[in-house]
Amino acid sequence: MNDSQGSRSQQVVRRIGFVSPFAWIIVLGSLSSLSTECDARPPNFVLILADDLGYGDLGCYGNPVRTPQLDRLAQQGIRFTDFHSNGTMCTPTRAALLTGRYQQRFGNEFEGPLSGATQRSLGLPLRAVTIAEALKPLGYATAMYGKWHLGYQAPFLPTRQGFDHFVGLTAGDGDHHTHIDRWGHEDWWQNEQLQAESGYTAELITKHSCTFIEQHRERPFLLYVAHLGIHFPWQGPKDPPHRVKGVNYANDKWGRLKDNSNVRPHVQSMIQSLDQSVGTIIEKLRALELHENTLVLFLSDNGGYLSYGKTHNNISSNGKLRGQKGQLYEGGHRVPAIAYWPGRIQPAVRDDTLITCDILPTFIDLATEQPGAPFESDGISFAPVLQGAKIQLDRNLFWRDNGSYAVRRREWKLVTYQGQPPQLFNLLQNPNERFNLSKQHPQQVRELTDAYLIWTATVTSERQ
Repeated sequence: MNDSQGSRSQQVVRRIGFVSPFAWIIVLGSLSSLSTECDARPPNFVLILADDLGYGDLGCYGNPVRTPQLDRLAQQGIRFTDFHSNGTMCTPTRAALLTGRYQQRFGNEFEGPLSGATQRSLGLPLRAVTIAEALKPLGYATAMYGKWHLGYQAPFLPTRQGFDHFVGLTAGDGDHHTHIDRWGHEDWWQNEQLQAESGYTAELITKHSCTFIEQHRERPFLLYVAHLGIHFPWQGPKDPPHRVKGVNYANDKWGRLKDNSNVRPHVQSMIQSLDQSVGTIIEKLRALELHENTLVLFLSDNGGYLSYGKTHNNISSNGKLRGQKGQLYEGGHRVPAIAYWPGRIQPAVRDDTLITCDILPTFIDLATEQPGAPFESDGISFAPVLQGAKIQLDRNLFWRDNGSYAVRRREWKLVTYQGQPPQLFNLLQNPNERFNLSKQHPQQVRELTDAYLIWTATVTSERQ
């Protein structure tokens, strides 16, 4: 890294930082086994985000149907058992993942999915510093392929938030074959222009990802692969297309299913397609001899749907966890997560409690050549975890959705739905959240409630 790059990286760190009693100040310690001392450039990052993939949907997380590519990654890398999304829906997690900050700092509209019917003029504020903008001053090429869902039109597009290349959809869902969104709009973009492209969404995302890797193999890169699968419409590669331009599918958004009571066969074919995509990207890295200098991080944006109202059932799996997508129980936000970096991280199963806003500080930690500099974020760097270290994470984590909220501190979790008494769970003893201990531990309830009130006042005041 030259002097100008070092200066720019320090500026980026200052831009990301903010003053908050909840910010974790991370001192970047020695990461010798993860450093690029044998390479002339920083590591590459491939961040693969699945959509609505449940905690129990992969073979390596207990599903009887194997997912060979992801199972192999988990066997050769780190499989996390206590990794969480910042939200229980699409938009919230994506905002936090890309910025390293709680999504509530950008407005209440980021607590739920941005609506293509009523919120097409909104988007992630340009003042937000994304992971792409943080890495570009360090010399990184950046690209995103797949689902954005942080703005439907300019200026709220990936190309305005640090990504050199973007191909994909801006809405929360689209027909996997025709690329028509829920409201009947064409939704397949090439940078900032609508540009139709034939093919199944997962296969197109994979194709563009591999092309980007090929074209940028001579420099460090950030590749954000944001799959639409397994989000509805539930369509595998061999399922028929559903949507056509100009028709509103708000009340018919699920796809053409043989049996609404058993959606699983369609979802399973989508999971297989997702698994194959990951395998193809890994093979491209290996073919170009980039795999030993590339951290691949795979995770989901929230938990899976078990059912959708009274109309659709047997969709996804969250294993033994309680709840599903859209809920504050573990099934709504504990997600599968796998880190793979051959030769740099040792195979392991880790139970560290981590969250998606931890990803940005981790990537900056690994990319910088200036260890020891202070770094502030809502998240923390888990680079030492990748090295095999045990780090003490004595912090509060928060989830909030339209006034209902959850707070986690170590093994204790408080869930409070509006109009209902608080529920307190000990996740170490009862990970499936079946036993409410609020009456037995009123002090824990008070402390977690007070922590939430302070936190919510802080994130609200920042945007005023």
